[in-house]
Amino acid sequence: MAPITTPLMRTDFGTVKAAIHRKLIQKLNLDHLTEVNREDVRREVTHILEALVVGEATPMNLQERERLALEVLDEVFGLGPLEPLLADPTVSDILVNTHKRVYIERNGILEMTSIQFRDDVHLMSIIDRIVSAIGRRVDESSPMVDARLADGSRVNAIIPPLAVDGPCLSIRRFGRNALTTEDLLQNNTLTPAMLDLMRGCVKARLNILISGGTGAGKTTFLNVLSSYISNRERIVTIEDAAELQLHQEHVVRLETRPANIEGKGAIQQRQLVINSLRMRPDRIIVGEVRGEEALDMLQAMNTGHEGSLTTIHANTPRDALSRLETMVAMSNLNIPDHAIRRQISSAIDVVVQVSRLSDGTRKVISLAEITGMEGDVVTMQDIFVFRKRGIRENGEVIGEFVPTGVRPKFAEKLLVTGIHLPASMFEAPRLQ
Repeated sequence: MAPITTPLMRTDFGTVKAAIHRKLIQKLNLDHLTEVNREDVRREVTHILEALVVGEATPMNLQERERLALEVLDEVFGLGPLEPLLADPTVSDILVNTHKRVYIERNGILEMTSIQFRDDVHLMSIIDRIVSAIGRRVDESSPMVDARLADGSRVNAIIPPLAVDGPCLSIRRFGRNALTTEDLLQNNTLTPAMLDLMRGCVKARLNILISGGTGAGKTTFLNVLSSYISNRERIVTIEDAAELQLHQEHVVRLETRPANIEGKGAIQQRQLVINSLRMRPDRIIVGEVRGEEALDMLQAMNTGHEGSLTTIHANTPRDALSRLETMVAMSNLNIPDHAIRRQISSAIDVVVQVSRLSDGTRKVISLAEITGMEGDVVTMQDIFVFRKRGIRENGEVIGEFVPTGVRPKFAEKLLVTGIHLPASMFEAPRLQ
């Protein structure tokens, strides 16, 4: 197969492919399309292609014929031009800016590909195929939609009139195999000591908030932390678009629902959080807290559902707490600011700040503990931080993870739970 950034350069290639696609659809029984063996369809495509070449005297070599057959199969069974990108495990994001421009992110760096769709209609057909597979829709009355692919990858589509230049599609890739603790260590996302501490926090049922910007790796880190939850616990996950990859035996996955064509029937995250409390959960995992459900989540953490996990969009741990406070205020219950902060300080134990650095690497730049209140201020202290020292000529960020010298107050809770961590792991390095 030709590289994804060097497509076959023929002015008639798209026309021939479209013609073969139409003929293939006419010959296949669409009601049983998913039951057809791919190799049988490949042979059928080859026969149609041979007839077209002979009938229209279209000059094509063997490589072009094979490429043409593969692309038509992708149109029938997959997501058309996007299939080569989806098959590339190094691609973490696929960004379609109208039918003419397709970008990808690889190793944290954006790059443009030469892949294009025929036109807006072609791109819209691929978007419809994605969203209809999970019972959602996108049209002028509902021009924005969140969805997911079969492998759990997150999809967002926005179309005219909101997207001025044409339909846009964003796909956040999730690999077929979720990243493991070994992957995080190998990628230098955090240190073994930090990982041991986080593993202990999960097993000791501390409530953990993972904070970070877009693409920082919040969901990936949440997946890793959730792997430390015991198989004997009942876990309820709540997400806008289901993407968490939990492997425990007792998991109940809940997903929000958008409004129907009449604007009715929407189910928001807050309703799912409230309902989850009636399902006897041992742990509640909210994929991302982003609205008034923050109040119900905090109340759940404060009323016997310890060990809950969630993520939030924020640039620092302090910003994360401020955003939580704002979200609680969205519930319009006129709760005093002091009471909201008291709820936050008693519910959240640990704030993990993850970040994507300028060189594309993702790191845990802070592990912080919430220690209580001083007046009207929620107090917190860093346990581990990533100390940035500079940037090499090739753009690589220079730095190291260091303990701050603070022994967390929750260390006693870990000890009572049977989790023994050496005191030396919290000692700050000596200045040289």
